[in-house]
Amino acid sequence: MDQMTLIIVGVIAVVVIAAIIAVVVSKNRKSAQVAEPQTRPVASPAAAESESPESESSKAESVKSESAATESAKPESVESEPVESAESEPSESKPAEAEKPAAPAQPAKPAEPTKPAEPAEPAKPAKPESTASRLVRLKARLANSANPFGKALFNILAQDNISESDWEDVEDTLLLADVGAEASEQLVEELRKDARITGEKSPEAVHALLREKLLDLVGRDMDRSLVASRPRPEDADPSVIIMVGVNGTGKTTTAGKLARLFVAEDKKVVMGAADTFRAAAADQLETWGSRVGVPVIRSDKDGADPASVAFEAAKAAKEQNADVLIIDTAGRLQNKSNLMDELGKIRRVTEKTLPVEEVLLVLDATTGQNGMTQAKVFAEVIGITGIVLTKLDGSAKGGIVISVQKELGVPVKLIGLGEGPDDLAPFDPESFVDGILD
Repeated sequence: MDQMTLIIVGVIAVVVIAAIIAVVVSKNRKSAQVAEPQTRPVASPAAAESESPESESSKAESVKSESAATESAKPESVESEPVESAESEPSESKPAEAEKPAAPAQPAKPAEPTKPAEPAEPAKPAKPESTASRLVRLKARLANSANPFGKALFNILAQDNISESDWEDVEDTLLLADVGAEASEQLVEELRKDARITGEKSPEAVHALLREKLLDLVGRDMDRSLVASRPRPEDADPSVIIMVGVNGTGKTTTAGKLARLFVAEDKKVVMGAADTFRAAAADQLETWGSRVGVPVIRSDKDGADPASVAFEAAKAAKEQNADVLIIDTAGRLQNKSNLMDELGKIRRVTEKTLPVEEVLLVLDATTGQNGMTQAKVFAEVIGITGIVLTKLDGSAKGGIVISVQKELGVPVKLIGLGEGPDDLAPFDPESFVDGILD
């Protein structure tokens, strides 16, 4: 029993030792494979000879496939090789002839700077209508006016037999035309005594007689010229004209039209807006001035001192060597005392720089005898040298020309023919009388 146990123990020991040896050997082999280089081992001639024909044929096929791959890659390298060789190999060809140096490029001319567009010249204002042309229109306008009293007189006096009632009609016609009572009575008495009216007569004789008597009443020998239009020395100071009149008579408009009349005579004009109490007066005057290129001196604020504006206007006219200075003034007749004091101050202040040669009173011909009251007020304070009658063409009361001259002793110098910019003309007695008779 003991012998069997020993045998079994011995067998187990041998098996254990064999297992340990096997494990050690396998570990050594693995470590040897790891340390062995990855290079392919070179076959020995004996091994080569011992290789089978199948391996040789497979080798041949692999060689063919490698050569085919190499040939397929060659074209790209061939195409690039000449370029590389051409760059690397020294050139044996003759050196190319030296090219002639190119002519130096001429510097480009600097672009000429574009000239800025010249601003368009402002259109020159059209020259106003001449005085001669205005007088022609004056006669035509008066002939077409509403019921001129001259025609009524002619129709009565041209009758074969003139009764007492007819003479009353003559006097009434004159009174309705604002000729005035004194002038009407004087004309009727002169007509009664004239044989060309009481005796045998023809229409032509009556027309000639009536024309002559009316010219005597209108005043054919009065000097109606404006001082500024008379011949003057070249070094003379500007001629100053002050415009006066109540609001609504067209005073500011007349000042603008008067400037146009002087521009038509090739005179240099300056205007002064001394009507500082009416907000639109300075703007209105400035509009008139811009139409004919006439500067307007005005204040920047409403209600400024009118005398101060007049002084500045006189100073500017003298500095600019103007021919004429026209000063527009206020016309608030409801404040009669203040207005008249203001007009007197304007004249005094202006005369510190320039003498005032003309004071023109603007009257609305349609107001008739009411205009006479206005005229007397202005004449007492500032002194009037001439009268401007506006709206004469549309009025049947043209006789105011006769009455205002007889009452004030100053001539009518200008008349307004309408609303156009050139509807202002010097008063011509013959054209006026012919216009109301024709």
